[in-house]
Amino acid sequence: MTDPASFIIYAISLVIAITIHEFAHAFVADYLGDPTPRHQGRVTLNPLAHLDPVGTVLMLFAHFGWGKPVQFDPFNLRNPRRDAAIISLAGPATNLIFAVIASIMLRIFFSLANPLLFQSSLSLASLLITLITTNCVLAVFNLIPIHPLDGFKIVGGFLSPQQAREWYSLERYGIIFLIFLLLPVFGQTAPISYLINPPLDFLFKFLLPGKIGVI
Repeated sequence: MTDPASFIIYAISLVIAITIHEFAHAFVADYLGDPTPRHQGRVTLNPLAHLDPVGTVLMLFAHFGWGKPVQFDPFNLRNPRRDAAIISLAGPATNLIFAVIASIMLRIFFSLANPLLFQSSLSLASLLITLITTNCVLAVFNLIPIHPLDGFKIVGGFLSPQQAREWYSLERYGIIFLIFLLLPVFGQTAPISYLINPPLDFLFKFLLPGKIGVI
C-alpha cells in the first residue's frame, strides 16, 4: 500500500474496526453483570482505550496484529461459559453489522454519485469499501476457534461441561496453532488463507457492489 491516501483510509478503517470490536466486548460484559470493563474504562468508543500500540502498528504495516483485549471476570457472570461465549461473539458480530451498514451506504452512494468520483482514492466510496473489507476480515479472523481468538470461547459456550473442560485444555497450545496458521508453510500461502478466504468471498459477494470490487 504505497499510496498515502489509501494508507490513511486503511488506517482510519482499522481504528474504527478495532474500536467497535473491543467496545462491543466491553459493553456486553458490562451488560451481563461484570463491571470489570467499565472500571477499566473500556465501555467507551474512544479508540485510545482499545488500541494496543504494538498490535496496531503491526496491523498497519504487517496486516497482522491485535487490539487491547477486554478483560472480564467470569465469576461476575450468571452463566460463565455461556456468557463468555456471548461476550466473545459480540466483537465479530458488531464488525459484521457495521460492514452491512457500510454496504448499504455504499450502494446508496454508488447509485447517486458521479462515477468519476470513484476514481479518487480519497472518495467516500473508497472509505466505505475499506471499512467493509476491514470489518469483515477482523470478524472472520476472530471467529477461528483457536485461543486467544474469540472463536475459541464461542465454541466453548456450546459444549457440555465435560467437553468444555477438554476443549479449554487446548488453550495452552493456542499460540502454537495460530503461528502455524500464519506462517507460509505451503509455498507462499499461509494455511489461514484457506480458512478465511471462502467466508470472506461469500461476504464480499453480498456486501460489495460488483461494479466496484475490492481495493
